[in-house]
Amino acid sequence: MGAATGRLRLGTRASPLARAQAELVRAALAGRHAGLEVELVFVRTTGDRLRGPLAPAGGKGLFVKEIEEALAEGHVDAGVHSMKDLPARLAPGLVIGAVPERVDPRDVLVGGAGGLAGLPEGARVGTASPRRRAQLLARRPDLEVVLLRGNVDTRLRKWRTGEVDALVLAAAGLARLGIVEPAARPLAVEEFLPAVGQGALALECRADDASTRAILAAVEDPVAATAVAAERAFLTAVGGDCNTALAAHATVADGQVSLRALVADPDGRRQLEDRGMAASSAAAALGRTLAERLLAAGAAALIGR
Repeated sequence: MGAATGRLRLGTRASPLARAQAELVRAALAGRHAGLEVELVFVRTTGDRLRGPLAPAGGKGLFVKEIEEALAEGHVDAGVHSMKDLPARLAPGLVIGAVPERVDPRDVLVGGAGGLAGLPEGARVGTASPRRRAQLLARRPDLEVVLLRGNVDTRLRKWRTGEVDALVLAAAGLARLGIVEPAARPLAVEEFLPAVGQGALALECRADDASTRAILAAVEDPVAATAVAAERAFLTAVGGDCNTALAAHATVADGQVSLRALVADPDGRRQLEDRGMAASSAAAALGRTLAERLLAAGAAALIGR
């Protein structure tokens, strides 16, 4: 059974956001392949079962581990992931089969009408992201950054009940869930650099599954794929993981890819940043180049390498 039979099994987490993302992919695939039956297969991952920090348990790869196992064992034909959840290196034998069109990569601040500068002194800001923590404290060392995990609805509820004064969330998550939160203010990329792959989806499959790869290719967005290639090449080369305060964001225009990358210490006291531009065909090489330059400038010490 599988893609070669006109039936494609998509593995996905069962969280509301993961379901919404998988439904978008299912609709896109069905719209491009007449007669294709797309089935969603829900997989509970280790990351879904955890309540504390991810790093001690194995990092953000815990949100994809069981889906990758289902792929390797042939229980599903492709996996749908938030690109930013993918570890730097995929499991052996697996590849990113397609990157659909990317949505807004920015973070949003929920609860700060005047942006970061408008938060009161000592405000409690909720996030579980080392990247967000470092950038928050770099700009506002007086803030109290509170560890806050859970799905988008859970975090919004904790903010509404006063557990924190503000939150930092991904704009893409709110958009894909159809949540319009009047208190959400976008944080400009120039002010607050997004996570690698933020706003993009990854459709993962077996490298040797030619029929599935051909089906997934129909929803590939070349601009998104090029930008993600630059960002993920940086992530891989710099040696970051979910416990590392790093960020990268690429844009593509007129056959050129521009990349900006950042590595910081956990409290944002020291930040190293670089940027560059290259032909779109050299996106991955650009990511590696920026990683090498930042490592030479001292990034290795910031990320514990």
